[in-house]
Amino acid sequence: MPARLTSDVQSPCIKLCTLDAAGKTCLGCGRTVAEIATWSRLDDAARRVIMTRLADAKGNPAHAETLPP
Repeated sequence: MPARLTSDVQSPCIKLCTLDAAGKTCLGCGRTVAEIATWSRLDDAARRVIMTRLADAKGNPAHAETLPP
């Protein structure tokens, strides 16, 4: 499958790429390593699922430390 050239859903990356202590989640954007690795190959529907999870987690204080401000 060729790399995506355009998308309606932009990356949540905020250029603060640091993994949590477990090495599984970016402290900058909140995505998992797997989500980051596959982002460029995901369709917009899959990207929206991730973005929804990030938004839901941002509203959950238990996950606040893994999401951008």
